[in-house]
Amino acid sequence: MSSGSTCPVVGCHNNSRKLKNALETFCLEHQQALSEDRKLAWLAALRLKHPPKRVYVCSFHFIDKKPTELHPNPELYLGYDRPPPKKRRKLTRTTLSVTASNQVLMTLMKLKSNRVIGDLSRQFHISQSMASTIISHWLDKLEEVLRPLIPWLPKETIQATMPEAFKKNFPNATCIIDCSETLLQKPRNLGSRGKSYSHYYSHNTVKYLVAVAPCGVIMFVSAAYGGRCSDKFITMDSGILTYLKPGDEVMADRGFTIKDLLFERKVRLVIPAFTKKRRQLTEEQVTYTRRIANVRIHVERAIRRLKVYKILSQIVPISMAPKVDKILRICAALVNLREDLIRDTQ
Repeated sequence: MSSGSTCPVVGCHNNSRKLKNALETFCLEHQQALSEDRKLAWLAALRLKHPPKRVYVCSFHFIDKKPTELHPNPELYLGYDRPPPKKRRKLTRTTLSVTASNQVLMTLMKLKSNRVIGDLSRQFHISQSMASTIISHWLDKLEEVLRPLIPWLPKETIQATMPEAFKKNFPNATCIIDCSETLLQKPRNLGSRGKSYSHYYSHNTVKYLVAVAPCGVIMFVSAAYGGRCSDKFITMDSGILTYLKPGDEVMADRGFTIKDLLFERKVRLVIPAFTKKRRQLTEEQVTYTRRIANVRIHVERAIRRLKVYKILSQIVPISMAPKVDKILRICAALVNLREDLIRDTQ
């Protein structure tokens, strides 16, 4: 609708201020009252849905730049003669039905490739919030179903499946333990940031304990701790000590100063020899250390198989930090399902 000195023609935005220095803004009729017949003729030419009370039309719409006897009414650029705007075509795309199998697939893809939620949501044609909800739900379900695939093997099974390298040098070995760390996105909370900071990696991390049978099966994976925690504290707090029985033999690295914890349970700790204040190890100690290193490689291989799942080898988003414990158990269970597990320990 026209107001004051603004042109009422559809699509025209001219007014007296814009045209003051460029053109004759108003026709001669603007300086005097229009007759009723002329007013009706102008309104008929403009075809306005809501005609204004006072009609002002800029000179752009007159053939002679003003009303004349030959062309008294506006005829140019009246707006309605333009082609109608093209309607935007509605985007219709085939949506992938997010069935239960697709939901599980998306969750496993997140664990294996650690793809961002936005990428997964686009592939499965769902919103990011829905993708996050689905992954969170299936992490709970998968952990519940796969948890039995991380068994603490009986002594008889451990002895029956023991590789030759253990039978020859460490026939009483029950398990090999080690701690590993996964980078964590920096928490906003200062307290959490300090607890998860690892001086070894100079980064925020989560730290967890892994126990592997001589045959290569992951028998235990702890909850995730802040990277600041020591190996001894995690061993004491994780609950692994409850699985050890008198007469068992645990192999570990030098950093596991847990001899006192195992002594209480009549469990023997097998670790490489320390140099302490001596300049070098004896020949016997060197040989013993090499034998330990030769079999301890199995726990390193197990951790390497765990980190095939990039959710554990890349930076864990802070949004998934509450689910890290379950992610560890799911990945450990999937590792135990690998066909090449036993072959790697031979």
